[in-house]
Amino acid sequence: MTSIQSPAAETPQHKIAVTGALRGLGMLPALVLIAVLFQLLSGYVESGSLSWAHGRVMTWNNLSVVLQQASINTVLAAGMTFVILTGGIDLSVGSVLAASAMLALLTSLEPGWGMAGFFVALAAGAALGLVNGSLIAFLRLPPFIVTLGTMTSVRGLARLFGQDNTIFNPSLPFAVLGNGTIFGVPLLVIIALATVVISWLILRRTVLGMRIYAVGGNAEASRLAGIKVGAVTLFVYGLSGLLAGLGGALSAARLYAANGMQLGQSYELDAIAAVILGGTSFVGGIGSIWGTLIGALIIAVLSNGLILIGVSDTWQFIIKGLVIIGAVALDHLRGSASART
Repeated sequence: MTSIQSPAAETPQHKIAVTGALRGLGMLPALVLIAVLFQLLSGYVESGSLSWAHGRVMTWNNLSVVLQQASINTVLAAGMTFVILTGGIDLSVGSVLAASAMLALLTSLEPGWGMAGFFVALAAGAALGLVNGSLIAFLRLPPFIVTLGTMTSVRGLARLFGQDNTIFNPSLPFAVLGNGTIFGVPLLVIIALATVVISWLILRRTVLGMRIYAVGGNAEASRLAGIKVGAVTLFVYGLSGLLAGLGGALSAARLYAANGMQLGQSYELDAIAAVILGGTSFVGGIGSIWGTLIGALIIAVLSNGLILIGVSDTWQFIIKGLVIIGAVALDHLRGSASART
């Protein structure tokens, strides 16, 4: 005899299916919606009406600019994803980027040391990240306080390296990384995508990745299960520093210059916003590197679109701040919804 389920019995499964589908899509619909909105608004600026044809956001030249603008933030946000997955935070990445860029430029100016500047930037970033990780893992200091302190002190180092001057190298040997292309695709974009793919492989295809999620879910339970929480913490902050160093080298390569006072200012906020917009929970244990990529693209499209429609620099900061608040609120709502289901 066939049993008939009531609609009420089907409702929970239906809700779970819908919730799963929405989580799978993540913020991709929001990215598409923002891009469409700015295409229409930029068309309005050009023609006086909400015109798709006159919009400038969806042109190939502009999309190439957006992807390049998103690339360095994507690299920083990839490292930030690892940190936030463990329940931590790294406020120092913008300063680490600036210090690494300064060291890259200064090294490249030494005779015979041109290409070494790139690797010096990576090493400096990794070393500074390991300092953060050591203070947090072994002295049990709060991540917010540690990285707030290093954000300030490393910014001072960046300024000290260049004595508050902009360092130029018009013959920078690795400038191709910031300005070159392969089959028309900017190398910056390729490097950012490679960073995302490698991050995904670590997080989803290795034991280390499983341990990172476990530490973020419950550090004490992970410790009791035999996971070396201190080593995991040291790894994620070291990786965040390494990728900030990579971001510094790429920034130097793109600009042929670096300034310790200005370069990297507020980059940590963009990286955090990208991670949270991408679905990674601030409390740790939940998140996706592909979501972070979508979040970085949202930030880039937002910044680019505001410029195209003529929004002043002041209002851009205000709007970006509201987006960060909205991202945190969204994270809270996602957590509440997960608790109910």
